Amino acid sequence: MSRLAQVSENGQKVAEAIATVLKVEVEIIDTDLVRVAGTGIVRNDVGSRLLRGFVNKHVLQTGTYIFISEAGYHHICLSCPLTGRCFYKASIVYPIIAESEVLGTISLIAFDDTQQENLCRNTDYLIEFIGRMADLISSKAHEQEILAERMIMATRLEAVVDSVDEGILATDRQGLITHFNHSAERFFGTKKQRVLGQNANQLLPALPLSEVLQGGNEFNSKEIFTNYEGRRLHLLSTAKPIKLKNGCIAGVVISFRDFRETQKLAYEIMNTHEIISFEDLVGTGRSLKEVKAKAKKISASNSTVLIAGESGTGKEVFARAIHSNGPYGHRPFVTINCGAMPENLLEIELFGYDEGLNDARRGGKLGKLELANGGTIYLDEIEKLSLYLQAKLAKILLKPRIERVSEPRLIPAEIRLIAATSKDLQELVRKNLFRDDLYYLLSVILLNIPPLRERPEDIPLLLDHYMNRFNKLLGKDIRGFTDQALNACNKYFWPGNIRELVYAVEYAVNLEESPYITVESLPPRVLERNRKKTGTGIAPNGRLLKLAQLEKEAVITALKQYGWSDEGKIKAARALGISRATIYRKIQKYKLRLHSDNGIPPRIN
Repeated sequence: MSRLAQVSENGQKVAEAIATVLKVEVEIIDTDLVRVAGTGIVRNDVGSRLLRGFVNKHVLQTGTYIFISEAGYHHICLSCPLTGRCFYKASIVYPIIAESEVLGTISLIAFDDTQQENLCRNTDYLIEFIGRMADLISSKAHEQEILAERMIMATRLEAVVDSVDEGILATDRQGLITHFNHSAERFFGTKKQRVLGQNANQLLPALPLSEVLQGGNEFNSKEIFTNYEGRRLHLLSTAKPIKLKNGCIAGVVISFRDFRETQKLAYEIMNTHEIISFEDLVGTGRSLKEVKAKAKKISASNSTVLIAGESGTGKEVFARAIHSNGPYGHRPFVTINCGAMPENLLEIELFGYDEGLNDARRGGKLGKLELANGGTIYLDEIEKLSLYLQAKLAKILLKPRIERVSEPRLIPAEIRLIAATSKDLQELVRKNLFRDDLYYLLSVILLNIPPLRERPEDIPLLLDHYMNRFNKLLGKDIRGFTDQALNACNKYFWPGNIRELVYAVEYAVNLEESPYITVESLPPRVLERNRKKTGTGIAPNGRLLKLAQLEKEAVITALKQYGWSDEGKIKAARALGISRATIYRKIQKYKLRLHSDNGIPPRIN
């Protein structure tokens, strides 16, 4: 459609007004020689194309007007087959120009002698007049184009606004709602037709809307609560005024997000997990290869996994590899240690709570299970869960619904659960310390991570791997271990498994000043030649020590070396590759205490 055709309705009105005043006929032609407006005998030909149009072609090409006092005898008319018998008597043809572009022509036409005499008698006046009418039509065409562009822009903007996840609400200067996007409809559970024209304060009474409209005081990420048709909404809102060029405020744009969704997003950003592949699990031993192959197979599913293994064997690293290589590897990986807090706090940490809970902070708190929705939750030391929490967890595994503390509403959940333990859960089940139903639900797939002493061939690989890592972290250029240092590490029992090995390598890289790690830079416990002291598990009579006795020996040796002060216990825990809380539990478990006579706990025979 030509640019003049877009304003044909306005053009027709202009043409009829001119014809009425000047008593001549008017014709408007576009660049395709199509009549877009006309009066008199050409009125019925509007929409049709001129058969010849020699004069109009000339004006379109030159961009200058032309006056023909006697049609059919002008030099332009000589090539026309109607020369000498044209049904026009006279005409003034004027170009319609917008921004240096010829859009078409407007013509004053005489079809009888009276109209011809009128054109010839008032030529100068009519040329000036028709020129102004051409400008009027060109401005209308330009306005129409601007309007069309703005409508397209507005449609595109509305499509963009409707596509965003944030709720968007806009008001005029009186605070009446003018825009309400799809996300806003979803948040409030209503259609925009129901709220357009309403005062925004009715929808969001907690917002200081008047401060924005009157003073231009915008705000960012303001936490608000509102009730709408029986629904309680907890939102994070931002408001910005719409300012005109003269500084006047024409309205306000308000955006808002669900507060809990924002909490989830913040948690994901702050806890972006390291992407770990199975190739990152260092080791070539048969036992490790077998468990890696099994873990790789199960990573593609969403089944529950129970990882068993001694402390420090890398259970969490395996869990992260399973998550990262699964279909939801881009989703959250949330961890929680079930033995790190009392039962009541652990319940809140796992399940979250609603603001209705006594002494709860306003807005409530998202639990780790809800934060892990769509991803994986890793529960370490699962055996430390109380029987009450075990029952709640079993209920979720049977029917994936999360129930916050003090809130009856159930939240649908899609979570992969990976649990870890260093205990014999079957033994705990037999002692009625662990629910049998939860054990069967957790152990759909069971992975047993071998301790480091069962994969001696992997010790040199691990030493080299972590040496390179700490080289980068500490800015060192250590190239390896001396034969004596490597031999000492190979002979060491590593009761703390890989965790202890990592700390040992960090210790050595920090101390070593030569290109190779020497025995002098290794932790003292690794250098102990007495295999009993270093926890070889062999008693003087040649018999193997029981695992509990071996663990007790390791704790005693570490405390003897580092001391019984709080600082000494922390160092001993780190040397053993266990947490501070764990070493205190071991001291209590084995009833170890400091003797006043020599400062050393009793030996175990």
